[in-house]
Amino acid sequence: MSDAFSTRVLNIATGSSERVFDLTQECVTFLREVSRGRDGLLNVFVPHATAGVAIIETGAGSDDDLLAALHTLLPADDRWQHRHGSPGHGRDHVLPALVPPHATLPVIGGELKLGTWQSVCLVDTNTDNTDRRVRLSFLG
Repeated sequence: MSDAFSTRVLNIATGSSERVFDLTQECVTFLREVSRGRDGLLNVFVPHATAGVAIIETGAGSDDDLLAALHTLLPADDRWQHRHGSPGHGRDHVLPALVPPHATLPVIGGELKLGTWQSVCLVDTNTDNTDRRVRLSFLG
């Protein structure tokens, strides 16, 4: 594989509750190890049908607000055609249409260029799946 491209898979234990999991530090660490100060793009990808990646503020309530908004838009009830798993699990399969399973972010001089209050987050509403994989890929 070319040294212009590096990839790593993170294993994230999200547990049995809905979560917004901040991945920013893992992204920064990955870039520190592989970017060698180059410009490029970081792609964050969640290879799951029931999780997504969001760029949001965390720690000031926005992560809880996001989960609350998803509850309003995608209630965990019996309206869903997709019915395996826990009650309302069909909504988890709709989540990636609203919170996509990927994000591509700028890297300048080897550093992730987010806005002041932005964080890279895994959004997981599927309480049936307690372990997630996240692929980080740097193209320099």
